[in-house]
Amino acid sequence: MKQIPVRDAVGHVLCHDLTQIIPGEFKGARFRKGHIVTEADIPVLLSMGKEHLYVWELEPGMLHENDAAARLARLCKGPGMTESEVREGKIELRAEFDGLFRVDTARLNAVNAIDELMIATRRGNTAVRAWDKLCGTRVIPLVIREEKLQAAEAAAGEKPLLELLPFKMKNAAVVTTGAEVSGGLIEDKFTPVLIEKLKAFGIEVIHHSLPGDEPAAVLAAIEAARAAKPDLILCTGGMSVDPDDNTPGAIKASGARIVTYGAPVLPGAMLLLGYFADGTPILGLPGCVMYAKATVFDKILPRIAAGVELTKADFVALGEGGLCLGCEVCRYPICPFGG
Repeated sequence: MKQIPVRDAVGHVLCHDLTQIIPGEFKGARFRKGHIVTEADIPVLLSMGKEHLYVWELEPGMLHENDAAARLARLCKGPGMTESEVREGKIELRAEFDGLFRVDTARLNAVNAIDELMIATRRGNTAVRAWDKLCGTRVIPLVIREEKLQAAEAAAGEKPLLELLPFKMKNAAVVTTGAEVSGGLIEDKFTPVLIEKLKAFGIEVIHHSLPGDEPAAVLAAIEAARAAKPDLILCTGGMSVDPDDNTPGAIKASGARIVTYGAPVLPGAMLLLGYFADGTPILGLPGCVMYAKATVFDKILPRIAAGVELTKADFVALGEGGLCLGCEVCRYPICPFGG
């Protein structure tokens, strides 16, 4: 950096904040570190008593932090994302609609491994609402060598690092098992919970049945649910290893390809997910989904709602962070279990 006369500072980058004091009206930073001095700034600077400024010298091959942040934002930005104005060398991306937010972790890590720059995102594979913040980008110094940005662009590749997918599923069928429910001995409290959880993703329950516990009856109920042509089928109850719990067997007998029966998540270890040949997912939901604030179902529902087909590897990855801490006041998804 160097000291230059204010009148010669147009186009230069300030090295520090400049405070303006107007008695009884204002005291604060009138010009921030990193600001590029314009012709209109000169009278203001002089009125603040500034005859000289300390500025950065932008040499060939160097980028100002604002320009660098913009290039990093372009690496991240995919369809459905809005870019903020640059502020203090930082740019943020926000969601334009409700959807599933996804991050290409390997490529993001490759970019963040480059010194003097950074991209911070919210956790991937989570639901976001319109105008939610998705990421922030900036470089560490006020000026950075362009070769660093070129390395970041090479590491990121051609596709955006971030993705926002709209929720696609519109309706669901629910098969509520249990002779105690079908016989009227107890009230069905499971289905109302599912209706509310699905509603948050724009999914309406269009078919509901109470087949009891017998394997043949549960299988027939699943087939009837398929005939209603829903985007998603949910079977509740009967998911444990007790002899009377026949839901997993009925789902298997329905012809669904089973992705997993069991997940490294508590609560929700007994969850089952399968897919029919036409791509319709079917889930067997353990009883905890009825009474626990957050379970494995909440962790995977955003991806299901967006039409993303899950694999066994997706469930394996849920183990880290898959333990709900059972906080007295639940703040899901703003918690370790929600990440």
